[in-house]
Amino acid sequence: MECVIFIGIQASGKSTFYKEYFFKTHMRINLDMLKTRNRENIYLQASIETMQRFVVDNTNPTVEERKKYIAVSKNKGFKIIGYYFEPDFVESIKRNEKRTGKEHIPEIGIKSVMSKLEVPSYEEGFDELYSVTSCEGTFRVEKLTDNHTM
Repeated sequence: MECVIFIGIQASGKSTFYKEYFFKTHMRINLDMLKTRNRENIYLQASIETMQRFVVDNTNPTVEERKKYIAVSKNKGFKIIGYYFEPDFVESIKRNEKRTGKEHIPEIGIKSVMSKLEVPSYEEGFDELYSVTSCEGTFRVEKLTDNHTM
């Protein structure tokens, strides 16, 4: 089974990437959709208990924030896969401007996540790590090796 963790600033293409690559195979755990950490924990626990593949589609900017997903999933034998969405502040702002209502994030929110964004590493417990670059509606995905530094 797989625990896939997305890492990146808002409007970097994470949800679109999920729809294109994981929609048919993995449960989506997304705080924007679930609204509370309690609901998120319920979905996380259900996915683990039922051995359901899942994607954590949140910003997950820090090692500390990713730790809870990695620890609980590793303990149940899940393969831990990380996708690091290379930050492009200007492009994220452009994408964000197309959003309406609650989906639109104040620029300060994006800047805040960007300021605390920590590049993931294998030392955190990832079994596989990928770098994702978004360009004009397409994604370039590169597998990162153990000794690769982003």
